[in-house]
Amino acid sequence: MEVFARSKGAGVPLLLLHGYPQTSAMWHRVAPELAHRYRVICPDLRGYGRSWKPDPGPGAYTKRAMGGDLFRLMDRLGHDRFLILAHDRGARVAHRMAADHPDRVAAFVALDIAPTREMYREARSGFAHDYWHWYWLTRPAPFPERLIGADPDFFWLSKVGGASAGMAPFARPALEEYLDAFRDPAAIRGACEDYRAAATEDIAHDDAETGKCSVPMLALWGSDGAIAAHFDCLALWRERVAGAEGRERSDFAPDVPTAAELGYDVTMSSLRGVVAPAGLDPEVAATLTSALAAVNENPDFQKMMAEQGNPIVFAEGADYAAIAAAQSEVAASIWNETPWK
Repeated sequence: MEVFARSKGAGVPLLLLHGYPQTSAMWHRVAPELAHRYRVICPDLRGYGRSWKPDPGPGAYTKRAMGGDLFRLMDRLGHDRFLILAHDRGARVAHRMAADHPDRVAAFVALDIAPTREMYREARSGFAHDYWHWYWLTRPAPFPERLIGADPDFFWLSKVGGASAGMAPFARPALEEYLDAFRDPAAIRGACEDYRAAATEDIAHDDAETGKCSVPMLALWGSDGAIAAHFDCLALWRERVAGAEGRERSDFAPDVPTAAELGYDVTMSSLRGVVAPAGLDPEVAATLTSALAAVNENPDFQKMMAEQGNPIVFAEGADYAAIAAAQSEVAASIWNETPWK
């Protein structure tokens, strides 16, 4: 087993988890700023990027198995308890980690998702059209693998570039990493297995739960995205997590990956005015509250917010190409890259 991860900073450990079909490079604009106050750890999930891609089999790509990799990574780094900020597939892993080990996950933030089982339960035709890949990737192997593998760049760019901003928000170094990773047939297979497990084994794990997850959590979702259009996101989270909090954010439009690629607003604006969630032990709560306050008082953060606005609004006609070009210079060197075995 090998998990590839990037790490930077010191302080409260914060695990950042990416979504499909990206890698830990998704956080290239967010992680360096958070690293001023947190020990930020950004792994590639099992089956993605440069992390290991086991052969398919029972349990191989469940969120429980993917989370198990991350617990072992955090053990290796000496972190018994930590925070998680996660998007998409990573947020589904974070939910399972918190449900299975509430003693280790102090709190988690889920970006632009509702719980998996409940999304399948509530899905209608409109959602199926918007999230066609949820159903297509679960088809038995090797059907999607062979079709994607025939031209992985075309698939990736068509899938991700279909948002209203197109490819303009993506910094070239990150985009090159995504495409290079996705050209690996094992990564295509791993992603399909991730979705197959979500529709089967992961739901069985959900059904086996005897109560709600007790870990404090915050759900954030874009007001113009599929989650807002098709689900009562917070209501679904409250079916699964006791005391779940959440809200829509207009600055996530057109979608969270685009916002993350463009800059800090996904995470940094979300932290503005946030205090430690209820339910943490006093020492962790005090540390987290202090860290969040320090982020908001950080001169670099205040300068960034003054320059970019609070929040960034992805308005029709915005010059995304110019924004991306300016940010590409800053992102030319992705931060520390370290694999842990």
